Amino acid sequence: MSQDPHGPPRPSGERHLLVADDDPSTRQFLAGALAAQGYIVALAQDGIEALAMAQSRRFDALLLDCRMPRAGAVEVLKALRADPAAASNAATALATSAEVPAPLRASLLSAGFAGVIEKPCRVASLVDALAATLGLDDDTRILDDSAGLTAAGDPHTMQALRQLLRAELVDLSGALGRLIDDPAELVERLHRLRSACGFCGAVRLGAQAKVLQGHVRETRTVVPDALARFRAELDATLAALSVAS
Repeated sequence: MSQDPHGPPRPSGERHLLVADDDPSTRQFLAGALAAQGYIVALAQDGIEALAMAQSRRFDALLLDCRMPRAGAVEVLKALRADPAAASNAATALATSAEVPAPLRASLLSAGFAGVIEKPCRVASLVDALAATLGLDDDTRILDDSAGLTAAGDPHTMQALRQLLRAELVDLSGALGRLIDDPAELVERLHRLRSACGFCGAVRLGAQAKVLQGHVRETRTVVPDALARFRAELDATLAALSVAS
């Protein structure tokens, strides 16, 4: 019997990343910063090595430098997506570069990258980019009654606030298609949403809104993959609020 190239299920919350960069100091910085955030990191020093590792091992996300010897980020991703047997064929891909002018960012997003990270990057920016596209730890609750009661003060007030949040989410869901073209307004909407989530214990959506807000503020771009991840959390919260009402 042939082995599943995508491998067996992993423990909840375990995230494996491949960092590919020809600069040793950059590799070590990214590896240390991401390991400190709980990610399991593998390193590649050029594009061919990165492609071989991604073909044989299942990674949740790939951080690929645009200008590596033998193959850059675009070439690696194109070859990987063209190989359905590759273990990381569907992995989220983020491009990294020391310079990211607007035309390059647009071309990388069109090539299938879920985001573009400018180097040197702040650790918080990198973590936001990963969480915005990969999502949160699966153990994070959608609704936390204890947190909601602490913020609201009593069950009646918490339920009233949750009904207000539900109406806000319905409105936001309908506006997301438009907000993808207006990063500044999306950041403002996410700021208000985080406050509303905090008052009624919608901790998972609040956390996803926080990382998306940070990612959009940093990149000034609304990446479709990140917006799709946020929409999934919004829909899950709407479903949970309907059951809890």
